[in-house]
Amino acid sequence: MSLKRVANVAGLLQVFVACSMFLTGLVALAYADGDAAAFFISGTVTLLVGSATYLSTRFDDEVTIREGFAIVTMAWATTAAFGSLPYIFSGVVDSPIPALFESMSGFTTTGATVFADIEVLPHGILLWRSMTHWIGGMGIIVLVIAVLPYLGIGGMQLFRAEVSGPAPERLRPRITQTAKLLWLVYFGMTAVIGLLYLIGGMSPFDALNHAFSTVATGGFSTKNTSFAEMSSYIQWVTIIFMYIGGVNYALHFRAVTGDIRYLRDAEWKFFTAVLIFAAGAVIALNLFAGDAFGEKVVRDGLFQVLAITTTTGYVSADYDLWVPGARMVLFSLFFFGGMAGSTSGGVKALRVMLLLKQAANELRRHLHPRAVLVTRIGNKSVTEEVAARVVGFLMLYLLLCMVGALALAMTGIEPLTAISGSIASVGNVGPSFAGLGPTDNYGWMSEPGLGVLTFLMLVGRLEIYTVLLLFHPELWKSRKAYH
Repeated sequence: MSLKRVANVAGLLQVFVACSMFLTGLVALAYADGDAAAFFISGTVTLLVGSATYLSTRFDDEVTIREGFAIVTMAWATTAAFGSLPYIFSGVVDSPIPALFESMSGFTTTGATVFADIEVLPHGILLWRSMTHWIGGMGIIVLVIAVLPYLGIGGMQLFRAEVSGPAPERLRPRITQTAKLLWLVYFGMTAVIGLLYLIGGMSPFDALNHAFSTVATGGFSTKNTSFAEMSSYIQWVTIIFMYIGGVNYALHFRAVTGDIRYLRDAEWKFFTAVLIFAAGAVIALNLFAGDAFGEKVVRDGLFQVLAITTTTGYVSADYDLWVPGARMVLFSLFFFGGMAGSTSGGVKALRVMLLLKQAANELRRHLHPRAVLVTRIGNKSVTEEVAARVVGFLMLYLLLCMVGALALAMTGIEPLTAISGSIASVGNVGPSFAGLGPTDNYGWMSEPGLGVLTFLMLVGRLEIYTVLLLFHPELWKSRKAYH
């Protein structure tokens, strides 16, 4: 383990973060809300520390697997820390912990906020919140890999530790090419969403903010009511792109190049089927409860199912007031998430599908003890090693949610709020139920509670193993480099 390499990549990443702060500062200067100085000061501090760290820790050889885990975790942690500076210097928060929470929520695309009144925030702060979503959506380490060809083979270690899903997929032989292609698709989708929002009547500022947030499946909005008071056109556009954001970006890239594989992809078919079933169930339950049949009840059902499943966290209706059955469907989706390789959080559809197939095989094995049963995803067989990793991940995921809920309860939060808040943070969903529902915020929580949730958001975004491995003694004891 070379701390020098860890510090080098983390330092270089802060240079990009500083540039983003300067750009945001220029926008803040144009609106003259008084927060521009906070971004230039934050950017200067971040640039000086980042560039000094990078220049003093240069290296020429490749990154090992162990260093990859450490680099990714420390890069996200330090980025969130420096990203909290504009909130502190602008005075919109009165303590570093809420600022760090807001920053981590932005970069991990969780979308939880400590602000009760979003519309009174300066334009620069609003844009910075959305900017952190956009940077974190595709992945800040993927951004580094895209512009760091000198990492060579070592870049794959960062890619594996950063990209969501059991098995990250290469689109090109060189990992730097894959990272650049993913960012190209991501940038193009952002432009399309922003244009469609403009056509729908959003102001250029709101269109830019919501484009950043939507493509990243983040959830931050410039409005207190999120999407509840927006037009049906804008909500339908958001529904479509929340769905697109929950799909594996490798499929999007191949579709752009003429190789359309959606209907041949087993995970896509499973993901889409679950969405259709869940939305249908929510709509039917609300209709049985007395809602009038029409476009709105269908739109609200689809919107909230997609917002939670893709972990976007937008709100078009107060689902905490829906009938218990509909709320239970939504609660179950907190554990689902989007497809592997998407910007969504959660467990991921591929893991859920594999777990169900494994369970079905175990039932058959009880009936036919001597049968040789192979778990398949599409036409590909799944090895026992991969299946064991998925089961292990799911167990850790549930354990983390339970431990997080217990820690929150120990800070004085009532049990239902603690449970739903923990699950929403690990899954990077944002709004939850009870005291953290769609019309509430996290600003009332104590600093210890916000600290717990900040850690849960980081661990959930990096899919648990990347962070927890840093607490394993063997990672630090052995000096042998594994590739």
